[in-house]
Amino acid sequence: MTPQPNPQVGAAVKAADRAHVFHSWSAQELIDPLAVAGAEGSYFWDYEGKRYLDFTSGLVFTNIGYQHPKVVAAIQEQAATLSTFAPAFAIEARSEAARLIAERTPGDLDKIFFTNGGAEAVENATRMARLHTGRPKVLSAYRSYHGATSTAINLTGDPRRWSNDIGAAGVVHFWAPFLYRSPFHSETERQECERALQHLEDTIAFEGPGTIAAVILETIPGTAGIMTPPAGYLAGVREICDRYGIVFILDEVMAGFGRTGAWFAADHYDVTPDLMTFAKGVNSGYVPLGGVAISGAIAETFARRPYPGGLTYSGHPLACAAAVATINVMKEEDVVGQAARIGESVIGPGLRELASRHPSVGEVRGTGVFWALELVKDRETREPLVPYNAAGEANAPMAAFGAAAKAQGLWPFINMNRTHVVPPCNITEAEAKEGLAALDEALAVADQHTV
Repeated sequence: MTPQPNPQVGAAVKAADRAHVFHSWSAQELIDPLAVAGAEGSYFWDYEGKRYLDFTSGLVFTNIGYQHPKVVAAIQEQAATLSTFAPAFAIEARSEAARLIAERTPGDLDKIFFTNGGAEAVENATRMARLHTGRPKVLSAYRSYHGATSTAINLTGDPRRWSNDIGAAGVVHFWAPFLYRSPFHSETERQECERALQHLEDTIAFEGPGTIAAVILETIPGTAGIMTPPAGYLAGVREICDRYGIVFILDEVMAGFGRTGAWFAADHYDVTPDLMTFAKGVNSGYVPLGGVAISGAIAETFARRPYPGGLTYSGHPLACAAAVATINVMKEEDVVGQAARIGESVIGPGLRELASRHPSVGEVRGTGVFWALELVKDRETREPLVPYNAAGEANAPMAAFGAAAKAQGLWPFINMNRTHVVPPCNITEAEAKEGLAALDEALAVADQHTV
């Protein structure tokens, strides 16, 4: 795993990227993508030979790290055996992936509809809920991200929705609990839970319960800030949905497959949704794959009625073979247990220790290998280090923090005024401590922007 510098190749890669690749979420002339030469385990490196510890897991998907040999071998073996086949057929890799996923989902979520990623999973889960209930509306939280396809981006709460919001998608947003920045002026977790549930019930009442097909929530919101829900909240949402005949959808695209120290984040809260979306960690992102886990009641809706949806590459053999191998690796190597242990014994305590010394850290929150640091100008007022949706000069403090982290060999996950600590689930104790040390240096730069 020793990077070999090759700047000439790196220059050629960057030139081709600049000439032909159109990057997502970006003003094309204002970005400078790093040319990556290779990756292994928790690290990747550039063509200059500089190595980075990846505290982003790609986009929070390399749950078993890069280039795990057993998953690479499984993809190679599947490619040699049956590299692709249409989704209407029964294929061994597809059937086995579905079986292994269904074994781990809560309750009776035993039917698996495969997609190419998380956004398509949300699209199809929403469609299933609307068809199952015959109702048009879907409720989702303001602090959320559900994907970039048409329905998913309208369900999303963050500013990436604004330019894509068609205003006619049948989506209603509401406030989910977040005590640190409570919209309900709560002082305790219990208050926040009770007031958030009352707010949701009031929203349903004023929208008309008979018009609402589904409530969709990220079990633990990811990109929006890793806000673990207070005790009783998800169970309360489940009860409200049951009372009004509303489908409860949990989005586990980011939180699933070991990220929180459990197979699914729902396992922490003893709650079973009617539909659950997944992607990312299901095969560590080695080949694009996502899906919807479906309850018996909703599956029965389509037992003799065709489901009006499908994808050319649904359950692609290479992606499913990667999922089978990934799930087996996670079981054999106790990756889920490792995520729980490293979060409890190293990352959580380490982040709290950093917070005690750095005035820029307003709050530490998370579980497993799913953490966020809320960076602030002032701990007393909780003013964010940069304004909401800041760009350009207004975002300079976070840009400086990010540059400092990278200079220390740490690739950080940054969103607005937060940095998320989301390394691979099988990160070692030594690697986690290396990352915490780099964060310590970078936070010193953020501290310079506090009052």
